[in-house]
Amino acid sequence: MRPIILGVFAAFFFAFTFVLNRAMELEGGSWIWSASLRFIFMAPLLFVIVWLRGNVKELFQEIKKAPGIWLRWSIVGFGLFYAPLCFAAAYGPGWLIAGTWQITIISGSLLAPLFYETIQTKTGPVQMRGKIPYKGLAMSLIILIGVALMQAEHAAQLSLHEMLLCVVPVMLASFAYPLGNRKMMEACAGRLDAYQRVLGMTLASLPFWLILSLYGLASAGAPSRGQVIQSGLVAVFSGICATVLFFAATDLVKGDMRKLGAVEATQSFEVLFAAAGEILLLSSPLPGAISWSGMALVIIGMVLNSHASNQTQKPAIQSKAAKA
Repeated sequence: MRPIILGVFAAFFFAFTFVLNRAMELEGGSWIWSASLRFIFMAPLLFVIVWLRGNVKELFQEIKKAPGIWLRWSIVGFGLFYAPLCFAAAYGPGWLIAGTWQITIISGSLLAPLFYETIQTKTGPVQMRGKIPYKGLAMSLIILIGVALMQAEHAAQLSLHEMLLCVVPVMLASFAYPLGNRKMMEACAGRLDAYQRVLGMTLASLPFWLILSLYGLASAGAPSRGQVIQSGLVAVFSGICATVLFFAATDLVKGDMRKLGAVEATQSFEVLFAAAGEILLLSSPLPGAISWSGMALVIIGMVLNSHASNQTQKPAIQSKAAKA
């Protein structure tokens, strides 16, 4: 249950992303600065944390071993995750983006065949290609149905153009985030803790954010003081607190694609937290009966998903020779 609890707390802090990004858009801020400032602020903050923990040297040694891998998957996991989310915030409310983001529950499960997991046998550990966890996926579909109900009465107010500009970028982000996260977990092979890995990915993605910042400066001008402050808050709450909690949760279940999918499913709570945040901070209307029904399905789906992830499974063992 510990990974699930960490995942729920991560969802709470991640919800600040959707609420504050929407607030910045409503105040006229550019999505480019909302995206790039978060990671530019995260880098020194995380560096101090890792330095105080005495783990900076080991991190840079790991990056030095495979700089190309760090650069590539950090840009995928952070750059192609957060930039599309901020872009989508310019065309739709936070609740819609948070709801659409839950497609990552499905996306993460569909990525399982791209990775190998370790299976303990009588003769020792054996690696086999991951399989799509269909049972857990069914539980995740319950969550997505709940999310769809929550958004149904609101989505009708948006045009098709606005819907596409919200949905398509978020769908891209939903695949990029778990893919980058899992690839870096695979590359680190347990040699780094969550703080080190988040810092390493933040530093490796900085070229992407610096280039995006130059584009933002040329196209939209410098960010306002309010946007800088709000981006700093997103960096602390979502970039550090949420990301470290989520990475710590995924580290606890690495190698088990079913449990990893369950941890990723906890992010469905972002919808509940984002809806509450918009009501309190942005004066959004209270959800209707259909939305409350959707919230109930999200909770039920989470409980069923957690239960399914803890069931023992006896997969067929494949030899390494079969890994073509």
